[in-house]
Amino acid sequence: MIKILSAALRTSIHFRRSKFLYRLTHWETWHYLGKYIPIMPVWFWYCLKSRSFWFFTAANPTLTFGGFEGESKREMYEKLPAGTYPTSVYISPSERFNCVVKKIKETGLKFPLAVKPEVGMMGLMFRQIHSPEALKSYHQKIPVDYIIQELVTYPYEVSVFYYRFPDQEKGIITGFLRKELPQVTGDGQSTLLELIMKHPVSSLRAEELKSKHQSRLYEIIPEGENYSLSYARNLSRGGRLISLESEKDEHLLRVFDELSHYTGDLYYGRYDIKCNSIEELKQGKHFTILEYNGSGAEPNHAYGNGYNLLEAYQIFLHHWKVLYQISRHNYRKGIPYWKFKEGYRFLRGAKKHFRTLKQLDHTTEL
Repeated sequence: MIKILSAALRTSIHFRRSKFLYRLTHWETWHYLGKYIPIMPVWFWYCLKSRSFWFFTAANPTLTFGGFEGESKREMYEKLPAGTYPTSVYISPSERFNCVVKKIKETGLKFPLAVKPEVGMMGLMFRQIHSPEALKSYHQKIPVDYIIQELVTYPYEVSVFYYRFPDQEKGIITGFLRKELPQVTGDGQSTLLELIMKHPVSSLRAEELKSKHQSRLYEIIPEGENYSLSYARNLSRGGRLISLESEKDEHLLRVFDELSHYTGDLYYGRYDIKCNSIEELKQGKHFTILEYNGSGAEPNHAYGNGYNLLEAYQIFLHHWKVLYQISRHNYRKGIPYWKFKEGYRFLRGAKKHFRTLKQLDHTTEL
């Protein structure tokens, strides 16, 4: 018994040490404060120059809070051309479920479906729904307004970071990435739990993943089978980012210039898109915009190109400077920054909302 306990203790110590070393040598896994604190004086310098903590709210003037955080997906979709985003039904958690079913039928949506909070981030509570029973369970659990959408089945998911200065016709694409699902690969011997614990990235989120996959934790995954740990490809959910830097060209830029000019006031942000192929996306064909993240969008190509932390800082600082310049340009045209109290109340409410979603997401099985 003593030998068994001793072996278990050594294994636990080895796992914690490996986990610590992986985090230490992979800056992208650090807490956001650990990454951003060294360069935060630059952000506060822009606040001082603007005389506003919320200078970024003028960057995308028709998005709530400039699209920094807490804006609804409905208002984002309304800024995009019809047919470029999924067919969507907007649901309140207070609605009776038979009314939800009626809305789905009237819209012509079919299972499987995608569901997500109307105000969300980082893939929290994004789920694929394959039956009315699963949808009813989701409806009963989620305490906030949410969206039911067609499940987009294009094979590629990409991320495009684009900005355009308000006085210019053409913008700039700074980042172009392919996003892959977080997954483990079976070896025919290990259980799902063992595969999670052996994986350098998924093991960092072990407790969350145990809750989400509790009914399958002790299944042995067949050799060569890829098991997805999340439906969201976000880096925060363990997704993998692959550079498409070499694919950036004038054809791709033309597509996003047209999107930016459609309403004339989406100047800075990141598009998350599913498409049939990169070539067809460049032609403006067979793609669907899943999300548009405004002034709060992180230039995630800093993570997907093998940059070290100092190189990533250069990317972050460049985008902060552009965000300031666009906001300042719009301010001089008469677009006001949010007032301090207004922004503070809104941001505090958004943080509370996301804490609720995070807690629910971490304890709700996929």
